[in-house]
Amino acid sequence: MHSTGPIQPNSHADREKRLAALSSVIAAIFLTSMKIVVGLLTGSLGILSEAAHSGLDLVAAVVTFFAVRLSGRAPDRRHTYGYGKVENLSALFETLLLLLTCVWIIYEAIKRLFFKEVEVEASIWAFVIMLISIVIDFTRSRVLYRAARKYGSQALEADALHFSTDIWSSSVVIGGLFLVTLSKWLDVSWLAKADAVAAMGVAGIVVYVSLQLGRKTIADLLDAIPPGVREDVIGAVQKVPGVQTVEQARIRRSGPEFFADISVAVTRAMGLEQAHDIAAQAEEAVQSVLQGAHDVVVNVIPSASDDEDTITQVRLLAGRYGLGAHSLRLYDVLGSRTLELHVEVKDTLKLEEAHALVTQFEEAVRRTLPDIAETVTHIEPIGDVAATRQVLLAGEKQIIEAVQRIVKQRDLHCEPHEIIVHRLGNELSVSFHCLQAADTPIIDAHETTEKIERELREQVPSLRRVVIHLEPAAQSAEPAAKNE
Repeated sequence: MHSTGPIQPNSHADREKRLAALSSVIAAIFLTSMKIVVGLLTGSLGILSEAAHSGLDLVAAVVTFFAVRLSGRAPDRRHTYGYGKVENLSALFETLLLLLTCVWIIYEAIKRLFFKEVEVEASIWAFVIMLISIVIDFTRSRVLYRAARKYGSQALEADALHFSTDIWSSSVVIGGLFLVTLSKWLDVSWLAKADAVAAMGVAGIVVYVSLQLGRKTIADLLDAIPPGVREDVIGAVQKVPGVQTVEQARIRRSGPEFFADISVAVTRAMGLEQAHDIAAQAEEAVQSVLQGAHDVVVNVIPSASDDEDTITQVRLLAGRYGLGAHSLRLYDVLGSRTLELHVEVKDTLKLEEAHALVTQFEEAVRRTLPDIAETVTHIEPIGDVAATRQVLLAGEKQIIEAVQRIVKQRDLHCEPHEIIVHRLGNELSVSFHCLQAADTPIIDAHETTEKIERELREQVPSLRRVVIHLEPAAQSAEPAAKNE
């Protein structure tokens, strides 16, 4: 498993988001106050509806300001994903406020259209206040949109939508006031109803935008992601070399931050270090698609590949039981397969313990590979525990001469050098390099070392351990016997 570190708060981003939200609060206070005064003086329902709209915008702007401040907090014990969802809740709150406002505006408009007569004064101040409102709304919506896009803030996006909506609604109100004025000039009484119709238009626009914003906010609260994002992430991860398949891709968003939980399948014969490198590359691939993904967890799942051979499967089974396996041979005799191998166990085990462990391994081989009729194992100590010993370097002339004599008498293609003899109590160990032609097949080279070891043990019965290092002639220095 591989993952990035915990999310760290970005002080610069938080400061810029708070300043944008604060500017929205100040603008909302100014517009709300101005529209209330002019609306009361002119008696225009369109302007009063705009004042109510701006008043709720003020409440929403204040909520947004505190939501932005809170969402910037770092994750803690109770909120392990941080406080980003506060922005989503803020946007949902603004949506509900706008819808409630629209209900009131539509109710009052219907009363004025059919049940109540209200004199509307379309003064020059009404036009001035709405034009000023359009200019301010345009300016602050651009500021909010810029910050929302830059930092992925849904709270600021909701505020920006409100104020861009205000531009259109203010334009509708100006149209309504113009028609009221025109009704007086032309003495057409039904045009006086245009103010209520304009208010209905404002409400219709706000309802539409609010529903769009509300749907998006609820989707984010339910951890929905934009269409195509998951497919893009999976596609990017599958391009990472070594990834067989993407088993799982879960993505969620909390405020501006993305969280991704990805599970990828790799061949089970792969080493831990290589698997870790693949996980790191998969993480980078996710971040290339999700620019705001600061927390990515990549889980690596070992999986059997289609071309995995029998020898590899046996080695992997041995590893599950803490065993080493080498010298594996498969024999096909009259349609029946026999497996022979050497199994390495810890040299601290008793024979009974080692045999029981290897028996479990053999049973696992039969279950996993039913085509193998018989498994023959040679148990040997791995030597890890006894790998470090206090020994004496001994100049054992007998062994050195025996090695050289064997090679010469048997006419073996090996030039021994760097011969080192150790003595541990009454036991002797020898290691040396065997220089052979670089193009010698590895099977032939190994058979040569086995012949040398076998002859050496026959001639020196006290010899305990023999290590022969094969070396191609082209990569070796001049051969020289060494006795320390």
